[in-house]
Order: sequence, then structure tokens, then C-alpha cells
Amino acid sequence: MRRTVFDPEHEDFRGRVRAFLEAAVVPEYSDWERAKRPPRRFWQRAAKFGLLGIGVPAEFGGLEGSNFRHSAIVTEEAQAAGLALGGLRIHTDICMPYFLEYANRRQQARWLPRLTGGDAVVALAISEPGAGSDIKGMNTRARREGEDYLVSGAKTFISNGLEADLIILAVKTDPEAGRSGLSLVVVEAPCSGFARGRAFDKIGQHAQDLAELFFDDVRVPIANRLGDEGRGFEYLTANLAQERLSIAINSQAAAAATLAVTVEAMRAGRGEPAPGQHVKFELAACAAELSAGQALVDTALAANAGGELAAADAAAVKLYCTELQGRVADRCLQLHGPDGYGAETRIGRAFADARVSRIYGGSSEIMKVIVAKELGL
Repeated sequence: MRRTVFDPEHEDFRGRVRAFLEAAVVPEYSDWERAKRPPRRFWQRAAKFGLLGIGVPAEFGGLEGSNFRHSAIVTEEAQAAGLALGGLRIHTDICMPYFLEYANRRQQARWLPRLTGGDAVVALAISEPGAGSDIKGMNTRARREGEDYLVSGAKTFISNGLEADLIILAVKTDPEAGRSGLSLVVVEAPCSGFARGRAFDKIGQHAQDLAELFFDDVRVPIANRLGDEGRGFEYLTANLAQERLSIAINSQAAAAATLAVTVEAMRAGRGEPAPGQHVKFELAACAAELSAGQALVDTALAANAGGELAAADAAAVKLYCTELQGRVADRCLQLHGPDGYGAETRIGRAFADARVSRIYGGSSEIMKVIVAKELGL
């Protein structure tokens, strides 16, 4: 089906992104997977191209005239090339909005040029050992001492945790106030009392680092707080719709790429028999579901561009597209048989990478809770 969410300028950008990824990432992606993270030179290259400045004002090094639809194009082209660039999406789609919306002008002038210029990688640290992202169970504390906070606690499953120079950290500034006691501060690493733990060995997403972070009386200036004290929960939830849309776009694009690779593999070649009816039916079913997923994604993209993407709609899109990603990866792997089961194959990687999409950014079960609430249930 013809897509209308992108204009000619977006499509021109798409072609340039495709060329950049083919030249700067594809040749060394297997090295990223072995290292469990992109090299620092990638962030510099991405910055020079403009990928790190999407949606950021030009005065801070941003890509002029860009918006979230440009980010969607980067995600789609990355998946089309078989690249899972979750760390990049964390930097641009997930973390950057906090600096754009809640940092004051002095903070923006201090941090945004580093983020758009590739001199600093950013992470968002919410989840904690034994508590996940449950605010009630959060134990990381920030107590005031003069013009500083003293931060102590631990975070886990933090994307970009091994590389992050700036960490948006969710802390309890008032442990007795529940959600109203949560604040966001920016930790500038390295610093005294801060330590990084092990890199997790994951089933998939091997080119994205995931780490534990530890804070032992880390001194963070109050001037590093984002927005007002006690409004951290409000700030976190305000960006959830776009965060979940970002995940849905990635899942939709990954599923589309998986189908494309499988169709190409199943096509009759020279001397090869045409695929049987079962194969045709399976691929046709995947294609039909992908058309539905694309319509959902594009409708949500348009709503997001107009500032009208509702939380329940974003949850529904994430639910459908992440579940779809899993179904398509499973069906396509089945058609490839033993040839697709290897960890180094395109289909094998797609299958392993798909699983976490139904967990991070809010699990499928949480998405169902949100949608059910919207139904009045």
C-alpha cells in the first residue's frame, strides 16, 4: 500500500541514510556484536551525518528542519539493512526529548552540543534490581547536601550503560512521597562514587550494550536536575507515547525486513522449484499482517507529528507491532528450516532480536492493561 506519511524531502533523506549505513555500519556490524556495543567512531560519524541532531534546534548542532519522522526513517533503513541500532534510538528518540523539554537554557547549551556532536552518549536509568521500573520499589536515593545531591543506589538493564557519558537518572528525592517524590538528575560520568557493572549476555540485540550501574554517594549538583524536584514521574510518563511508537516502528521495520529476506530465499531460482502452496500461504499471511501494522504505525506517526498521539493509541501500536514482529520472525524461521537456525544468519539474528521488543518499554501485558483501561474496563 502507498504510504503518505513521508514527503519527498523525507524520501531524499532516506536515500542518504541508506548510503550512510551501508558505508559506515554494515561492513563492521559483526564486530559491534562481538564487542557488545558500537565503537566510539560510530557516534562521531553519526554526528557528522546529522543523525544525532534529529529534532534538535540548529543552534545546538541539530539537523535543521528535522523531526521524529526522520528518526523513523533511520530506524526503517537500519532494519532493512539487518542492523539493530537500539543504542542510537535510545540516544535520539528516548533520551533527547528530556533535554529538549525539561532542561533549562543553560543546561541545553552545556549538554546538547555534546550530544549532537557525538562527544557524549546518553542513557536513561530507571530500572532497579528487584524492582524493575516500579516507582514504589525504587531504592536509589538523592539527599540534599548544600548545593548538591548525594546519590546512592543501583540501576540495571540500562541500555548504553557501558558507554554513557551523561545518565538521566531517576532518583527518590522524597522517599515518603510516592510518585511525587521522584526526580530526574543528570550524572556526568566518570565521577567519584560511580561504577559500571558487567555487560549482560543477551539472547539477541548483541550490538547494543546493556549494563548495571552503581552509585555510592555520587555528588550531583542540584543544577544538574531536569525540571522541578518531585516531578520526575510526570516527565517520564510524558515521553512514553513517543518511546513506544519508536519501539513499534522498529518492530514493524524488522518484521518487514524479515519477510523480504525470506521471500527472496523462497523464490524459485535457476533450476530451483517454485515454492509450494504452504510457503506461499505463510508468506501471504505475513504480508497481510504487515500491511495492517504499517497502517497503524503511519497513523500513529501522523498523530505524533501533530502532537496528538494518545497514550492508549501508542500502547496499541506497540502491542500489535511487537507481537507481529515475533510472529513473522517465527514463521519465517520455520520456512528456512535448519538453514535459518544459525546465530550468524540474518533470520536467526532477527528471531533472537525480536523477543525483547515485547518486554522493554512496557511489556505486552502492560500495553493490554492500558488499552483495556481506555475501553473502560
